Parts: sequence; C-alpha cells; structure tokens
Amino acid sequence: MAMDMIITGARVLTMDEARPRAEAVAVEGGRIVAVGSDAEVLALAGSGVRVIKAGGRTLLPGFFESHLHLVLGGVELEQLQIGGLSGFDGLREAFRSYAVARPDLALVMAQGASYEILDHPVTRQDLDAVIADRPIAMMAPDHHTVWANTAALTAAGLLFGAAMPHGHEVVMAADGTASGELREFEAFGPVLALGGAAHLQLGIATGGEPDPWPDAAQRGRDKDKIAAGLAHCAAQGITAMVNMDGNRYTCVLLAEMRDEARLTARVKVPFHFKPHMGLSELERASAMTAEFDDEWVTSGFVKMFMDGVVDSRTAFMLQDYPGVPGHKSFPLFEPERFKAICTEIDRRGLQIAVHAIGDGAVRTTIDGYEAAGLANGFRDLRHRIEHIELIDRADVPRLAALGITASVQPPHPPGAMDFPMSTMDTVFYPERWRDAYLWKTLADAGAAVAYASDWPVTDVSVMRGLQAALTRVPYDGAGDERLDLMESLRAYTAGGARAAHMEGLTGRLMPGLAADLVLLDGDIEAFAADQLGALGIALTIAGGQITHRGSGFA
Repeated sequence: MAMDMIITGARVLTMDEARPRAEAVAVEGGRIVAVGSDAEVLALAGSGVRVIKAGGRTLLPGFFESHLHLVLGGVELEQLQIGGLSGFDGLREAFRSYAVARPDLALVMAQGASYEILDHPVTRQDLDAVIADRPIAMMAPDHHTVWANTAALTAAGLLFGAAMPHGHEVVMAADGTASGELREFEAFGPVLALGGAAHLQLGIATGGEPDPWPDAAQRGRDKDKIAAGLAHCAAQGITAMVNMDGNRYTCVLLAEMRDEARLTARVKVPFHFKPHMGLSELERASAMTAEFDDEWVTSGFVKMFMDGVVDSRTAFMLQDYPGVPGHKSFPLFEPERFKAICTEIDRRGLQIAVHAIGDGAVRTTIDGYEAAGLANGFRDLRHRIEHIELIDRADVPRLAALGITASVQPPHPPGAMDFPMSTMDTVFYPERWRDAYLWKTLADAGAAVAYASDWPVTDVSVMRGLQAALTRVPYDGAGDERLDLMESLRAYTAGGARAAHMEGLTGRLMPGLAADLVLLDGDIEAFAADQLGALGIALTIAGGQITHRGSGFA
C-alpha cells in the first residue's frame, strides 16, 4: 500500500465508536488509509513514507469550528485590540499610540470594547476626547454594537440619524444628534465602510453582493485577509469550519484560494436571508448551493437572525429585562412570516441556521422549524439554533424531537472565559440563571450538540474553549452544565461535522475519511482541566497537508 505519511506513537482518540482508540494513523492522497496499533500500521508502510513520531502526544480529528466569522476575523487581526481594557486613560493611550503609527488609515477601528469600558454609557463626546480630528470607532466583543466619534459619524452620514430597518438603530441623544452608539449591522455598516472593507461584510450585514464586482487586484487583497484568518485558525488545530459571515462573493474568494492551493480548511458558507427579502430571494440560496459543493467550499444552508444580544438588551425574551419594565425586545421576523420562510427553505432541501439568544427567540425559531416539518415532512436536514443562551424548560425536549442541533459556544457564558459575570446580574433574573447556557441539559434530552467559538467575538482557541467548557462553575441555583472531556471533544470534532452534514468526509479518524488531524503537544487526558488552555498544537493537517507546525515540534 502506498502511503504519504504515518503518525506513530500517538494517543489516538478517533471519535469512531467502532474503534475509539489507536496508536497510529496512515495517510495517502489526502485520505486516511489505516488506523490501528503502531505495529499494524507500520507493517503497511512502503519505502519513502514520511513517519512522524508523536511521542505520546494526543492525535485527534482536526477541530471542526461550527460557528465563526472567518472574513471578519481576518480583517480584524490588523485592527486595534482593546479586549480587557477599562478606563478612559487606557482607552485614550491605546487609540493614540495605534493611530500615530498609522497616519494613513481612513478609520481607526478598535475591537473588543467592553460595554463597561467606561463608568457610564459611551458617547461620541467621550471618543472625541480620545481623538477628535480623525474618524475612530470601537466594536463591542459581541459585534452587535459600535461606538463612533463625531468625525466618524459625520463622514458616515449618521450624525443626525438615519432611517434603519427593524432592529437596527442609530441611537439618538437628547439634542437630536447621534449619541455615538450604533446597534446592529446596518446601523454601523456606514462607519465600517470608511475603513474600506464594507464589501466583505455585505453577507452578514444586508445579504447582498458587492456592486461593482471587485476586480482581480481587490480580490487578491481580500484573499490575503482570509489567508491571515485561516492561518490563525490552523494554529488552533482547526481544519473545517462553518463561516457565518459570508455570501457568494466569499465562496468565490475561497474557491479561487482552493484552486491556488491556499485554502487550508474546509469552509461552509451560508446565504443570509434578511427580513426585508421576499421568498424569491431564496433562489439565490439554491443557486449558491448548486455552484459550491465540493470537499473544500460548500454552501447548502440559510442563516437568519431572530434577535440581537443580551448586553444591549436586544435579545428577544419571554419576560421583561431586569430593571426595564415592559421591555422584552422583539423578534426580527414576525413569527407567522418566519414559519413561511422556514417552510420554503426546508422545501428546497436547505439547512437553516438561526441566531437565537433569548428564550423568546429560541421558541420562535423552534416553532418555525416545527411548521416547516409539518408542511414538508420531517427529514434529516439538521436545522440549527445558534447560541441558545436562555431557553424555557418547556422547549428543551423539542430540540431532540425535531432533530434540531444546538450550536453553542463554551467561551460565551459570563464568568467561563473572557466575558464578565456582571452580565448575568443585569440581563437575567437570578431565578432564570438555571435556564441559561444549558448544554448538558440539552444533550441529556437528546439534542445534538456542536461546539464553537464565534470568533472574533471570542478567542478562536479550541483549547481555551475546551478549558472553559470543562471548568465552568454552575451559576447560583443552577445545575452543572458541563459535558465531560470526551463529550466535549466530540462536540468540537464529530459533532461539528455532523451538524454541517459533513460526517461522511471529516470529524473522525477512520479509513476513507479525509486526513484532517490535529496533534496536541501533550497527552490531553493527563492535563488538569484548568490547564488545557496552555496545551499547544504540535501539528495541524488538513487534507493530508501540514497547515501548522508548532514551534516546539520538529
């Protein structure tokens, strides 16, 4: 048997129930051709095969990132990072140091600005005191709010407000001018456009495509940004991903990179359906699905937003927000219309993924999926709900009953990783904490679970996410919602592949599947849960090609 590569001496966790553990894996032509003991696999080797000695390190299927924003993340890698920063003096120093070194930037953009970065709601006047003579702006970690200074608001045509679609808002001050706070994509899109990357965000912002179509030179610059994002992900062991910020233009760029041998992960890209669209727009989704359907670039699903986020109180709740009588927020799609949309998408045989954070949004989404199944017949389309930060207990069993995947993010629960616990105090009543971030409850009830980061909303590091998943402390009055190590690894590998209808290609280590592997720089089962974030990535292999090599692994 001809082979390209053999990895031996590993603690192989295959995620294949028929053979969960092994010592060695052989690769040929981008596929796994053998999994077994060192003796079994080495006996098959011919001359010239590359043998990699793992030295007792853990070998896993390459990580499947079930929800990230590859293009946005790639763009943001070059921007000012202010996550964890607080106080005006630190904010001013960070902006000014970054801006002085980059005098030609049309927009000085910062990422990771906490909603509590100042001791009061941020205004344009606050940012004017940071820098007044250049457009500057900063994005909240959840990517649903931007704050801009007067120069940026003026250049974007927003200083005196602007009409916005339902759920998007230029927040106005008492004097009739914009306060500086911009909520949701269409509100802050004109500010982001000042930086020259707006055409890369059209999918998630409006569902549209660039017009005019970017020329080869612009596409080259855009592909460089994607390549930066891919390299960042490969360094975390990621070999496949569901990219939630794309459109057909994204697919075109990825396909060109595939043909140029620059694509280092398998990428699934949605069609974004927005509330202003008619059902006829779904023909574009079907066309994308037909056009992009290979082992590296695929579509096949429609993404929608049912609500916003808890921090800005735009997540749709069944109960009022604490301290805000009468305010539950609202669904971005009217429920009966949403049912009709889901029914048409489902009829086309396309998967649906809906951002739903509040328990009201989750219930509305489940109702839509149920209506589609009743109309078309229940099939294995694996519709998904993204995030599910709060759910009414009555809705928990409905996920499994309807075959819905829970696509959830271990870094998201406040207090688990980078988000402060203070969020729990301000957006959820304490008696509802028991209903927040219910991963184990959902899994125990039979729902399929896939893990992800939502990068760049949070760190894309799978190992940090895994640590957060395994060390999360139960909230007051709540149960322990942690899945164990093997369940968590499955949610980052085979579970993600299944959620994306890619289990016949990747997500497990077994003969015939793609040679997508990650070699951790140690034995994961010997690491304490609270140390997993420090466990490095020795090798990442996608399609039989090494896409990342850790500095300590020869």
